[in-house]
Amino acid sequence: MLSYAVRRTLGAVPRVLLVSVLLFLLLRLPAGGPADVFASDPTASPEAIARIEALWGLDRPLHEQYLTWLGNLARGDWGTSFSERRPAREVVLERLGNTLWLTGGALAVGLIAGVALGVATALSRSRAARAALQLLSVVGMSVPTFWSGTLVLLYFGVHLNWIPSGGMGRVGEAFSLPDLAHHLIAPAIVLGSVYVAQWSRFVHAGLEEALREDYVRTARAKGVRRLPRLFRHAFPNAAIPLVTVLGLELPRLVSGAMVTEVVFSWPGLGRLLTTSLLGRDYPVVMAALMLLVALVIVANLLTDLAYGLLDPRVRYG
Repeated sequence: MLSYAVRRTLGAVPRVLLVSVLLFLLLRLPAGGPADVFASDPTASPEAIARIEALWGLDRPLHEQYLTWLGNLARGDWGTSFSERRPAREVVLERLGNTLWLTGGALAVGLIAGVALGVATALSRSRAARAALQLLSVVGMSVPTFWSGTLVLLYFGVHLNWIPSGGMGRVGEAFSLPDLAHHLIAPAIVLGSVYVAQWSRFVHAGLEEALREDYVRTARAKGVRRLPRLFRHAFPNAAIPLVTVLGLELPRLVSGAMVTEVVFSWPGLGRLLTTSLLGRDYPVVMAALMLLVALVIVANLLTDLAYGLLDPRVRYG
């Protein structure tokens, strides 16, 4: 398994380099640059703007800018934020933890509710329950998070005053887990509810197929009770499609977290990317996007390794 993980990691290097080239070029396709922020000041002279571009290396050819950025990245230097005048690594990493709180909470909501709903539907023989699950799947995957998040804020935050209007803690108070949970619950539910219906369908379909297998019937013939038969024998095999979907849906979960962060004023990578893109803060944008690419690659690798834990028949060549 270790050699497989090493080979997968080395094989991801060319893809990461290709993504970095594309991102670097796409960020510089629009007209203008960070110096335009100063150019909006009527007192800024062309000479001052030229000095700013020379200071930041923006007057050099694109391939030289990219090679300089790549060499600095290999040495652990992610660049300096144009707007905050401090290392981009510090700016990005201090927001990463906030995004992980949100995505982790949404993942917990999606998994707990999705697995519970899928198991309940698989054990139920009611056609109405299955039809309701299909309807819930369509609605859950169709409603965008910015719309549902706005409705939740308006009703539960403004009208009922049950949840905070935004942020991840009370202003002026020390950090505490209960306060964080109070601010986290609404955005986590909004983001996680998108995946509840979809993941429950995978659990439902996998359990229905697994419950018809011979090894489950053998366990029932041996007198194994219903719940141990379900979770010890049927669920591990039924969970393999769900694990696959989790690995594939991680980029969508992270992108959904970015939108949710903006709606709920959550100080994570989503809000940081929004402000950095508007300000043409290239080092921060590249650092944040490349970090997200690395997280996706690690998540896909962990997904592949999880197959061996769920199914002992899986071997890594």
